[in-house]
Amino acid sequence: MRTLVTGGAGFVGSHVADLLSDEGHEVVVLDNLLPTAHGSPHPPAYTARHRFLRGDVTDLVAELLDGVDAVCHQAAVVGHGIDPSDAPAYALNNDYGTAVLLAAMHRAGVRKLVLASSMVVYGEGRYECPEHGIVPPEPRKRSDVDAGRFEPTCACGSELGWRLVPEDAPLQPRSTYAATKLAQEHLAAAWARQTGGTVWALRYHNVYGPRMPQNTPYAGVASLFRSALLRGEEPTVLEDGGQQRDFVHVHDVARANVLALRTDGPEGDLVPLNICSGQPHTVGELAEELAKACGGPAPRIVGGARPADVRHVVADPGKAERVLGFVAQTGFADGIAGFATAELREPV
Repeated sequence: MRTLVTGGAGFVGSHVADLLSDEGHEVVVLDNLLPTAHGSPHPPAYTARHRFLRGDVTDLVAELLDGVDAVCHQAAVVGHGIDPSDAPAYALNNDYGTAVLLAAMHRAGVRKLVLASSMVVYGEGRYECPEHGIVPPEPRKRSDVDAGRFEPTCACGSELGWRLVPEDAPLQPRSTYAATKLAQEHLAAAWARQTGGTVWALRYHNVYGPRMPQNTPYAGVASLFRSALLRGEEPTVLEDGGQQRDFVHVHDVARANVLALRTDGPEGDLVPLNICSGQPHTVGELAEELAKACGGPAPRIVGGARPADVRHVVADPGKAERVLGFVAQTGFADGIAGFATAELREPV
């Protein structure tokens, strides 16, 4: 199988490319080495084993897809970003870039796409009220956050309990990044319907592991904590540290991509899948475990929250196991211990 991996020099994409090569597949890596994610204008050394194309997905032409059997689309501007001034960069790279890719795939006759989506499309997770069952939470008020009241409530005033989020949960993106990831899914679904192509939309949960970028506001929380510890600083944890997430190792995420590339999906359709460990942990636990593993200072709980932050997002992993046979293999304790000394990308 010959696969084009967009963003193949990046965090997840590079591990997908390596795993495909390890299994004997031919890999073409396309990456523009965005300076917000890469500290060097040169391809990382770990890309040397692949055919590397320096270029932007927004300029992709069908000729680059000659002989390609499938596309694994990882290229994106990710993370929380800085403020709304980031919106044009997110929309250009994530949405326009995806539209250009899909048009090129159509012209080249490539009919299989594995799309890197994200759990951020859900917004807040799934919640249950003791009296009213599964309900959407009331919007968190700034006054509650400032007063240290972080748990979502029902319209009746009761505190809600978090539940596992299935793929058919309502999609309510809260940030610019989240909105562009959902738009990518919609664009890919439209392409599938028009062409008879197949799309697996892999909704990654909180991915961590080797080759994460560092010292950038576009990195994930695990990288931000690790960067602080490398500087000898205490990790800064927002809210009370009790917000639940599913932390999944990048090696597991890469394996999920390869399983999706191997597995035939329904023609003319997009199938979303939660890619997660199935074992939730709090952000506070992550900071504590990483600080211990790095031998650094204990985390500092500072309260507050960013405007687009959500309280709990914990995924149901069942569908990915049923349709792809995917089950995460890296446990939280072992994964964090390894991440403490893992190779990170050059500082941005």
